[in-house]
Amino acid sequence: MEAAETGPGPEEMVERLVRLLTVSELGPDLYQGSRQIGGKGRVFGGQVVAQALAAAIRTVEGGRIAHSLHAYFMRGGDENFPIDLRVHRDFDGRSFATRRVEAIQGGEPILTLTASFHRPEEGLAHTDYRMPAVPRPEDLPPEAEIVKSFIDKLPAPAQAFLRRRRAVELRHVNRVDPTDGQPHDPVQHVWFRVVAPLPDDADLHRVALAYVSDMVLLGSSLLPHGLNWLAGTAKGASLDHAVWLHERDFRADDWLLYTTHSPWSGGGRGLNQGRIYDRTGRLIASTAQEGVIRKMS
Repeated sequence: MEAAETGPGPEEMVERLVRLLTVSELGPDLYQGSRQIGGKGRVFGGQVVAQALAAAIRTVEGGRIAHSLHAYFMRGGDENFPIDLRVHRDFDGRSFATRRVEAIQGGEPILTLTASFHRPEEGLAHTDYRMPAVPRPEDLPPEAEIVKSFIDKLPAPAQAFLRRRRAVELRHVNRVDPTDGQPHDPVQHVWFRVVAPLPDDADLHRVALAYVSDMVLLGSSLLPHGLNWLAGTAKGASLDHAVWLHERDFRADDWLLYTTHSPWSGGGRGLNQGRIYDRTGRLIASTAQEGVIRKMS
C-alpha cells in the first residue's frame, strides 16, 4: 500500500490555513477562530495557540510586535465548533505591551495565553546556539516517501492521518519508524515550510510559526521509551507551550529547521525544548513544552 497523499492542492491548502489563522471580530476585544476544514475530534493545540496569538495581535498598536507567548491547555478543543477568543489588555507601556487571551468553547476555557509585544529597538546581540550540521531539505526525501516503509503496520486512523494533504510540509532528518519499539535519542531535526507562498504579512508568518511550533515537539519525550502516538503505543496531551520569537524578518513559507530535545520525563509528564533556525543558521525562535505522556496498556 502506497503512502500517497490525497486532498486539495498546495495553494488551496494554504488558503485554508490563512483562513484558519485569521480571526474574525465579534465585538470589542472579542474574536472568533474558525474550524479546521475536515477536522475531526480534538482540535490541534497549535491551532488554538495560533488563533489566540492572532487575536492578541489585533489589539496591539504602536509598532510593537509579538516576541513571546506562554500558553496553558486546560481542555481539549472540539473540532465541531469555532473557538471564541477574549482578549484582556493587561499592560500598555512605551516599549512593551502584554495581552492575555482566553480561548473558550461551550462557555468553558480550553486555553489561556499570555503574549508580550515589544517595539523594535537596537541592542546587545548574541546567540549561544549554532544550527546543527544536517542535510539540506532538498537533499531529504519527502515525508510520503519515508512513511512507505512502515505505513501498512500502523492503525487505520494513523494511516489516514499520514495520507492527508497538509498545508505544512515536514522533512525529517532522523525519521524514526514508529513501529520498531526501540529506544532512540530524544532529539529530532525536522525541516518545515508552508507548502505555497503566504501573503507578505509579517504577523501572519509569526502566527504560522506558532501554529507549527506544536508539531513534533511533545513526541521527543517518547523517543527514549520506544513509544509513538502513530503506533498506538502511547497517548498524551500538551499541558503548556511557550514560544520566544527572536528575529522579526523570517518567512514560514521558506524552509526552517526545527530541532527538538527532551531533557527529562517522569511522573507521567515529558519536558521538551526546541529551537527554530532559518536556512542561513539564524536562530529564529525558541520553544518549550511540557505534556502528559502515558504508555498504552
